[in-house]
Amino acid sequence: MLRTLHILLATLMLFACNSHAATPDNGAVREPSREVIVGAQDTAAYMPLLRDRRVTVLANHTAMYDAESHIVDVMHREGINIVGIFAPEHGFRGAVEAGAKVENGVDSKTGIRILSLYNGNTKRPTDEVMRSFDVLVVDMQDVGLRFYTYYISMLRMVDACADFGCEVIVLDRPNPNGHYVDGPILDMKYKSGVGWLPIPVVHGMTMGEIATMAIGEGWAKPAKLTVVKCQNYDHTTHYTLPIAPSPNLPTQHSIYLYPTTCLFEGTVLSMGRGTDAPFELYGHPDLKGYDFEFTPAPNAGSATPPHMGKLCYGEDLRTLPNEAIWSEGIDLSYIVRAYHNLGLEEKFFTQMFEKLIGVGYVREMIMSGYSAEEIEACWAEDVAKFKEQRRKYLIYNE
Repeated sequence: MLRTLHILLATLMLFACNSHAATPDNGAVREPSREVIVGAQDTAAYMPLLRDRRVTVLANHTAMYDAESHIVDVMHREGINIVGIFAPEHGFRGAVEAGAKVENGVDSKTGIRILSLYNGNTKRPTDEVMRSFDVLVVDMQDVGLRFYTYYISMLRMVDACADFGCEVIVLDRPNPNGHYVDGPILDMKYKSGVGWLPIPVVHGMTMGEIATMAIGEGWAKPAKLTVVKCQNYDHTTHYTLPIAPSPNLPTQHSIYLYPTTCLFEGTVLSMGRGTDAPFELYGHPDLKGYDFEFTPAPNAGSATPPHMGKLCYGEDLRTLPNEAIWSEGIDLSYIVRAYHNLGLEEKFFTQMFEKLIGVGYVREMIMSGYSAEEIEACWAEDVAKFKEQRRKYLIYNE
């Protein structure tokens, strides 16, 4: 009976969907004609706003001013009164594995105290901490996905700053997946620490644009916000990150695949954690008919990776051209194929799947036999709706 209801539900959903899948806006991706200048490098735009004020910084290892200097080091040398550093997921220096607690501490280079926003307890700083500063500077390299947690840490701090009258200054950085929008808008009943706003999986916005939209749409409280823009950047720019944003996204190629391969974390599959190519391959010990083999093992990015020590069979996506990834956008075909191969039915998925994809119908349609293309067509309307909704908040040309 339950299986029949699944099929009926999925059929009704498909009829409600557009007949063609959403096409990501990636046909015009181009190399920058001039070097991109990130917000942190435009010191003339923000240093005067920090003089003679108590400043905190929400940043991590990606907040580099240049190849050698972190933004905290630059501000410290300039005599800015930095009273604290807030650390997001992966920690201030970016060495903590995904989901692991980040502890409080002291920055060894400057002696400034570090307060964790990702220790399992702290959703926002104490009232005492909030009263200790006037301005929050945010500088983190995002990858443009709803389930990447840096923007959530930022928005929690925006809310706290609004409550205490603190100003927020975002030193903006390009979005490496900023040239397209794809995926369903989050059904807010699945709101979680890996999905905070009613936006698609791939939202195509920078941190500054997300903060602007969140305040404008009432998703965040109305803090005073200043965004220090990137220069020589727009949403057609192909921007290569100078530093890995987190331990398990070590390459630009993994960042491009991440909108698709992160969804494996909501299934029984390995997504390559515990290998030298996380999020660039996938597999399972019981997959049949796959030639590629790998065995996950503990490493710096994952102490206990899925299927640790077991020989997995699957697919190596490292040779997939970037252009093919951009053309396809989110590609459910890998999950659909593996689902039918393993024959586990409901046990193929975990509760994390809905938190990542953001809606309930995708699991139902996979189980009911629909193709990846048919399922992906169902969020075309969401993509069009969101692109129109976000338009007035974009800081950079599309």
